[in-house]
Amino acid sequence: MTQPRGSGNNSPAASAALSGAVDLSAVKARAEAAARPPASGGPGGQQAGGAANGAVIDVTEDTFQAEVVERSLRQLVVVDLWAEWCGPCKQLSPVLERLASESGGSWVLAKVDVDANPRISQLFGVQSIPTVVAIAGGQPVDAFSGALPENQIRQWLTQLLDALKDKLPGAPAPQESEEVEEPDDPRFTEAEDAFAQGDFAAAAAAYQRILDSEPGNEQAKAALVQVRFAERAARTDPSAVARADADPDDLDSALAAADAEVAGGDVERGFTRLVSAIRRTAGTDRDRVREHLVGLFDLFDPADERVAKARRDLASALF
Repeated sequence: MTQPRGSGNNSPAASAALSGAVDLSAVKARAEAAARPPASGGPGGQQAGGAANGAVIDVTEDTFQAEVVERSLRQLVVVDLWAEWCGPCKQLSPVLERLASESGGSWVLAKVDVDANPRISQLFGVQSIPTVVAIAGGQPVDAFSGALPENQIRQWLTQLLDALKDKLPGAPAPQESEEVEEPDDPRFTEAEDAFAQGDFAAAAAAYQRILDSEPGNEQAKAALVQVRFAERAARTDPSAVARADADPDDLDSALAAADAEVAGGDVERGFTRLVSAIRRTAGTDRDRVREHLVGLFDLFDPADERVAKARRDLASALF
């Protein structure tokens, strides 16, 4: 399977973070998506049934065989596995939907709500979302996880369509998009390249330089938060969770364990661990745990239900 950029030689905790909970490319996608007018429907705004040209379809367990498996015998089907609570999904889906609508029928996007259709995610062995799976000839042929940048998704699709052009005769040739892409900001490219190579210090310094000249740059602010967490997660001792479970009063282990759990995708458990620690502590210890928890909230979309619930639990623990 194709891995998201930045999965290189970082620790398991950091690699997990890059593929889901923490993804710098998702920050960029969020800013780009915010600039487009919203529509109604799922995380990307498509109505059920997708675009007018049928390029985007909603798939359920009942329709999976016909809409995905059988359709893939004549046309590339790209399955977008998402959930309403997933922040990166809301950043990735609009990009996929737009590319599908621009494809001229060379491929179709099949959207699957994993909460409503758990058997489909089990079929693919999905461990984190968003996950995107390409289906051709009734079989998965490639996949990636996380909110990749648009240019990487375009390259992935082009390579797939080129490899499959003689095997799916029912699909029309891909059409060139007339849309002119804006050039990447070299300052962000520098930071993203450093992050992809695991050089967290260089990435943080690059984002800080942007903020020094543009203090109100929200994209750089959000990215810097992600970088600092990824750096911290990379240093996390894998035994921290076991130590924290064995001794709940060990605050150092509790904080490290929460980082490891969030980086590994077990976000609710990490939040719950820190809320529980806040209930047991007072004074400077309580402040330390509270500040750590609030810092973890900044990694996610404020509308994420896991964050909303943890904020309610935090308020209950404090007051």
